[in-house]
Amino acid sequence: MSLQLPDVVETYFDISNGGDLSQLANCFCTDATVFDENKTHDGLPAIAAWQHEVRQAFSFAVEPLQAVQGEGKLTVITRLTGNFPGSPVQLNQVFRLENGRILSLEIIPC
Repeated sequence: MSLQLPDVVETYFDISNGGDLSQLANCFCTDATVFDENKTHDGLPAIAAWQHEVRQAFSFAVEPLQAVQGEGKLTVITRLTGNFPGSPVQLNQVFRLENGRILSLEIIPC
């Protein structure tokens, strides 16, 4: 990655691009939330299930393009390409970090 992102965010993108799902426990707080496609996934087990389901449904790659820090959050603009309807898409991935881990992630279209 050419962007300067916090290690935990880089690890998250590595996992999203086919990396080891067991590393999610090193990225997310145990009580973290992820909001994606109008669904909220609460807690580490639900987040792991979400990642697993997405991988089963689609092949995809995510590329961070730009990062903006402010108001207690990190917004990473990404390009998502794959075998899903509407590919490619640009997304805002909005991270809130706490103690070096992801407390929340909101994935929304740009």
